Amino acid sequence: MNITILDLTIIASGIVGYFISISLITISFYRSRANNYLSLSLFLLSSLTLLDWCDIENFILQFFVNINLELLVGVTLFTYFLIQIEHKCLKKSWYKWLYAPFFCSVIIEISITFLHAVFDLYDIGFDSLVFEIKLLLSIGYSIFLIFLARSLIKKSNTISKEKRRWLLRLNLFIICIIISWISSNIAVDVFDSEYVTNFQWILLSFLSWWILYYGVFRLQIIVQKDEIHQYLVSKGENDIRIKKKIKETTVSSIITQLYIVMEEEKLYKNPLLSRLDLATRLGTSEGYLSQIINQETEKSVIQFVNEYRIEAAKNLLHNPIFNKYSIEAIGMEAGFKSKSAFYSAFKINMGISPGAFRKLQKTS
Repeated sequence: MNITILDLTIIASGIVGYFISISLITISFYRSRANNYLSLSLFLLSSLTLLDWCDIENFILQFFVNINLELLVGVTLFTYFLIQIEHKCLKKSWYKWLYAPFFCSVIIEISITFLHAVFDLYDIGFDSLVFEIKLLLSIGYSIFLIFLARSLIKKSNTISKEKRRWLLRLNLFIICIIISWISSNIAVDVFDSEYVTNFQWILLSFLSWWILYYGVFRLQIIVQKDEIHQYLVSKGENDIRIKKKIKETTVSSIITQLYIVMEEEKLYKNPLLSRLDLATRLGTSEGYLSQIINQETEKSVIQFVNEYRIEAAKNLLHNPIFNKYSIEAIGMEAGFKSKSAFYSAFKINMGISPGAFRKLQKTS
């Protein structure tokens, strides 16, 4: 048996998919109710990929192909999105009926297998026809659920903009998989070509890696950041203030106003905050704002803003309540746009990394 690069890619994608699905339910950092459904979805997708790739002769494996696991994938992914946006329909009694098509498919396959084995009522062509019909229905059902989830994500007002963006990206990638899936079946049946099918398998492989970083790790960071923010708001601890000593020789009221809006409005928590944003808020020009900040604090605008962010991060890193949250999530809550920006600014200001600072606080 000759193993091609495509074969290795498919095997690797299956292994990665299984690895991620197991990691989601075993590693505490990822463990959550939503990720339980994402884990099941990845496990099913990986299994479908490998089952579709193999030349199946085993009766049991063929049975799993014929019951259309695709119907289950659509529902588990839909549930994952609903949990992420905290949609109220999860509590509705009719929600469980979304699994009905899958169980109907199982019952139909068991019935067909039994009738064929006992009474030999039909030939193989009929079995293939039933399978094709169920496959088309499963594709249509999955498409409906994924697009419905996308619509609900867009309308949701219970999640942050960052979380909505990541969920929509994941949803879009799943839509691409479904389109590739449909195309591969058309190419094989109509044009007798396997090129699109091969592309689908490669796409599934890429999906596994994409979900590992963007769909799981990055989204989990955002979830943690939101949890930290919600906790601070609920406990009334979101008013971290940084006492500034204004020079007695200050001739401009801009600096005084700047301290006020930074502390009361917490503009520093906006990772996209720019010099223009600050100048506009204070009713002055960018050039004059930079000049007066440098004159009064001997810092640039970004250094001035980052000083607030670092102080906020220090408060979070010092508090043992937030030990279970990642360093990156804390940096995002403090207002830093990326992990690298947070680490760089923190080390320049404090002389040590955020992780080292946290360890120092634990041992002190």
